[in-house]
Amino acid sequence: MASITEGGAAPADKPAKAKGPLIYRQSIFTRVTHWVWAIALFFLLLTGLQIFNAHPALYIGQESGFGYDNAVLEIYALNREDGPHGYTKILGYEFETTGILGMSGGEARPMFRGFPAWATIPSFQDLATGRVIHFFFAWILAGALAAWAIASLANGHLWRDVILKPRDVRELPKDIIDHLKLKFGHGRSYSPLQKIAYFAVFFVLFPLIVLTGLAMSPGMDAAWPWLLDIFGGRQTARAIHFIVMLLLVLFFVVHIVMVVLAGPINELRSMITGYYRTSPGTEPGAKKEETTNG
Repeated sequence: MASITEGGAAPADKPAKAKGPLIYRQSIFTRVTHWVWAIALFFLLLTGLQIFNAHPALYIGQESGFGYDNAVLEIYALNREDGPHGYTKILGYEFETTGILGMSGGEARPMFRGFPAWATIPSFQDLATGRVIHFFFAWILAGALAAWAIASLANGHLWRDVILKPRDVRELPKDIIDHLKLKFGHGRSYSPLQKIAYFAVFFVLFPLIVLTGLAMSPGMDAAWPWLLDIFGGRQTARAIHFIVMLLLVLFFVVHIVMVVLAGPINELRSMITGYYRTSPGTEPGAKKEETTNG
């Protein structure tokens, strides 16, 4: 029952918030590749950490080993007076990381390994299984990327929705300010910041992680020896591979945060059904347009 105001009349019902039109934003092809990449990257990350645990250190250059001092990252455990501790050394600076890196598990059953069991597939140390699963999903990732690139070139999707245009460059300062204010518009196409992020992932990070992965393969080195020359050696390629993995994880975290802030139901509906609720005043248009993964 509505409350009575001082004038004796019930207040009018608050008008419902206006909704923008529901448009078809993501094609079936975009949605499928989006989820294929998500699943593949999940298994690649956890099996990659399993492989890394076999020798939890990164080097710059062609060679590595006990006789060299070219490590840029080392994860290890040391036995101190009060017991063992886990450590991580980055560019010569040592940090204690007991419980996470170098040493994990409880006091009764400590595990001395780079990354803890919960962060690897398999959870126990099994390099062979980790490599098999890792290579399987690596080819899935590469195949999906190649298919997406060819189709996007053919249907104009790449130029229309990923490549930054002069108009996007002009609108970039405003888009940065809007994001800092947590003010998100819902339009048919992506904002300048989104285009920059997706271009970096599709045309910088994905190709780098694929090529550096190939550069670590002795078979590919025999077939394409120029890969080692490009990356300055197998150990440098391994370090770049690891860094790109960290950047992809960072992208994923920011991506999820942006999805939550922009409206998770709307964003998930877009990547499941293809339909997206735009801001009020946005005309749906007659032509269905495909966008990048959101």
